[in-house]
Amino acid sequence: MNIAILASGNGSNFEAIAKAVKCGYIKGCIKVLITDKSNAFVRQRAKRNKIKDIFIDAAEFKSRQAFDDEIVKVLKKERIDLVVLAGFMRILSVNFVKRFQNRILNIHPALLPAFRGENAIKRALKHGCKVTGVTVHLIDEKVDNGPIILQQAIKIEKGETLKNLEKKVHSLEHKLYPLAIKLFTERRVKIRNRNVKII
Repeated sequence: MNIAILASGNGSNFEAIAKAVKCGYIKGCIKVLITDKSNAFVRQRAKRNKIKDIFIDAAEFKSRQAFDDEIVKVLKKERIDLVVLAGFMRILSVNFVKRFQNRILNIHPALLPAFRGENAIKRALKHGCKVTGVTVHLIDEKVDNGPIILQQAIKIEKGETLKNLEKKVHSLEHKLYPLAIKLFTERRVKIRNRNVKII
């Protein structure tokens, strides 16, 4: 199965996925990394892993749709089966989502539907939650709203610092995301309407 990863930043999830592919845990091929940031550290990770890296500058396009269309061109050229968002800091257009319906995965640092959107870890801590976690889900037309593939909880300890909680969440992400992608590439994720079944 051909995989494209879209990322904007450091790329630690990209690294975890690349390692899982390299060792054969994920039965697929990362064909391309697409990023919207020329200086994103994830590009260095791609270079080290000998994965094609394409930078697409949103400023060169008149609309979000035009930018997304350029990404779609790359995905079609590379014959992509699965799109993986790994810290891609842009909301995808409705047309993009429809073209790759049920084939776009995202990871969120909270137990959705709680704490949708940005700063989820910080908000969970500030809210006084005793538990938070990580969610891998499919993308639909709304933010952090698509059908859930996998979720796992993390206990928030008394006196937990933001830095320590972030470390725990990111560590779990690096395990849960490769697992979700593995299940997807093995065609063990079955989607009917908004219901997900792992077989």
